[in-house]
Order: sequence, then structure tokens, then C-alpha cells
Amino acid sequence: MSEHYFSQKPQSGSSPKTWKYQLRKSVYTFTSDVGVFSKNEVDFGSKLLTEQFREPSISGDFLDLGCGYGPIGIALADHYSDRNIVLSDVNERALSLARKNAAQNHVENTVFVLSDQFSNLTDLSFAAIVMNPPIRAGKKVVHQMLEGSKAALQDHGELWVVIQKKQGAPSTKAKLEELFEDVVVIARDKGYFILRASNV
Repeated sequence: MSEHYFSQKPQSGSSPKTWKYQLRKSVYTFTSDVGVFSKNEVDFGSKLLTEQFREPSISGDFLDLGCGYGPIGIALADHYSDRNIVLSDVNERALSLARKNAAQNHVENTVFVLSDQFSNLTDLSFAAIVMNPPIRAGKKVVHQMLEGSKAALQDHGELWVVIQKKQGAPSTKAKLEELFEDVVVIARDKGYFILRASNV
């Protein structure tokens, strides 16, 4: 099967599934589907990133890059209600689900942008970017997303990334250290790393 969750137009038949899940002490209702990353539940990496994230000291919007059906961005938008959260994905089905999930959880401070990495985000800048990168797209794509994030951050903005050790956490950390002045391992759990990168 050549189709992946980072395909723009999933061709597989729709079979949506809805469940409830707790993030940051709030319970959300999420719907996912075939052709979207993590169809049956919120994946551990996304949960860990959402729980560990802390807002930067600067003002500005957040970006959930590669948002999928939206659990990270929606939970952060709900928790940081004074911020606008942009949720972006290349996958049309995923973005449609993210929009639906924001509505069914009554989270309104969200904007949805269909974009291949930063192709439709070029005029925007962010105080923070969160990312659970599409590992199966390959290291080159992931590193392009890191480079694009650096360019899209405001001064003193922060990039937060979750990645498994076995799926390239060391090389991702090394790439971040090439791009940013300050790179910190915020948390490690079950082989997952939460990395925060910023320019001091």
C-alpha cells in the first residue's frame, strides 16, 4: 500500500471512529479515520508532547505542524485560550477531522490551513511550534520541517518536538543543535524524547 497518513488526498474508504480522551486534565471527544495518523486513540507521543508543553514568555500564535486530526493543537488551544492556534496538515482528510474535532469540543481559537510543510504558511510567524513529525516520510522531510520551523519562529520563539529514540531522536537533536542556540531534552518516557529548541 503506497498511501500514507502524509498523503494529501487519502483514497482509502472512510471509516471514522470516535472516542473520549483526557489531555491536560480535560476530557475531549476526538474522531479519527482511515488514512490519518493514529486512527484508534491519541498516540503516546502526542499525549506526552501535549502534557509537557509550556508556553513561551513571548506573545504570539502557536502552530501545530502536521496536526493530523488535531489532538495536540486542540488541547493547547483549550488550555491557552488567549492564544490563537494554527493547525496545519498536508492531509485533507486529517485537516477536515481537526476542524470537526475543534467544533465538537467547543474550541474556537483555532485556524486551519491545508499546507505541505510551510507552503501556505509563508506570511505567518509563531511564538511556538509543536510537532509530532511524520517519521515515515523520511529524515529529509523531517529535517526540512525543522528548518522551516526555525524560519517561521519569532525572536525567542520555541520549537517543541516529540520523537522516539529508535526513530531518530539523536539525529533530530543534532539537527536542532545546528539550527538553534539552545536545545533541551524536556522529558524522556517509554523511548520518547520531548525536545525544545529556541534561540536565546
